[in-house]
Amino acid sequence: MRDIFHLSVLIIKKKLKILKDDERHLLKSIRAEHSITKKTDFINIVKKISDYSLINKEKAWNSILEKRAQNIVPLYQSKKQSWYKYAAAASLVLLFSVTYFVWNEKAFKSQDKIVINKDIEIGRDKATLTLEDGSVVGLEKGTAYSNSNASSNGEKIIYKSGQKATSQVFNVLTIPTGGQFNIQLADGTKVWLNSESQLKFPVAFTDGETREVQLIYGEAYFQVSHSTEHKGSHFKVLSKGQNIEVLGTEFNLKAYQDEESIFTTLVNGKVRLSSPNAGSTFLKPGQQSVLDKEGNEFIIKNVEVFNEVSWKEGIFSFNAMPLKDIMKVLARWYDVKVVFRDPKNELVRINGILDKDQKIEEILNIISKTNKIPYEIKEKTIIFK
Repeated sequence: MRDIFHLSVLIIKKKLKILKDDERHLLKSIRAEHSITKKTDFINIVKKISDYSLINKEKAWNSILEKRAQNIVPLYQSKKQSWYKYAAAASLVLLFSVTYFVWNEKAFKSQDKIVINKDIEIGRDKATLTLEDGSVVGLEKGTAYSNSNASSNGEKIIYKSGQKATSQVFNVLTIPTGGQFNIQLADGTKVWLNSESQLKFPVAFTDGETREVQLIYGEAYFQVSHSTEHKGSHFKVLSKGQNIEVLGTEFNLKAYQDEESIFTTLVNGKVRLSSPNAGSTFLKPGQQSVLDKEGNEFIIKNVEVFNEVSWKEGIFSFNAMPLKDIMKVLARWYDVKVVFRDPKNELVRINGILDKDQKIEEILNIISKTNKIPYEIKEKTIIFK
């Protein structure tokens, strides 16, 4: 357990608040043993993992075999030594496919200067709120907004609780490409919205009646206020092709317009999915439902939840994901277009974790250097050659 591979697991599981008791005790003992006391110590480790874990799976596996034969030096050698000098940076156990490589920081870092394209910005908190009367309000970090139903600090919007719904009044929150935003609904349910997403919801709910919202498109993580707090009223999420009914739970719903399927991942609790053609089914924690856009069949599979929900914690995680799909995710966050001149490069599978605050050029440089895929940026278009 005493290497960066396992330490990365503990750090990120702690960030996501999914540490088990024995893992919590282990992390505490590691911190005490090696004097890791400051938050910045953890951040630096995560950044090193982010910078060095985007590696080709086949090359990584060969590296594992080579380094295992050579007896990889453990991460923690001595308090007096630089304990990460010979560290193996890795994707997460269970959360990621096993990928190792031993790195020397000076040797690995590219000597080439990374040219930053000023046209491409890192995504940030921003949204537009469409009110019942059709008026549109811009929400962005650094600006405040309030009305009789809600208030926003520019990073999230909170709707007032306890209001009586005399009639159904709906608002629509739209997240553009290159944006993200949080909302707390009037019943206390919290929703994290990813880039290129749109949510329709009532400004107030009536206890005892079904609480219903609609994810028109995009991706959202729901932390639902329990039904017992609202006289047993169920919570329902409508999306194109399926409905989700819950009592009180956390789940992720991805229903992008350019995706071939709708993905529902249950973190905890229990949900019931229904579709006119596919019938209905239930999900257990750790399961994901995949429904094709025609709504013909629910396919249920077990997944590593971290990979599906890490985006809301400021992290992108990829587990043997094709570069084409990775670039879909990055294109939404950085508001760019992507072109592959060689279709074979679309299929290159990559493991890794990324900080959403990284410059796109830093990410592309790692992909290019480790997987030998050249690229160029023209205005806001990324071209893989």
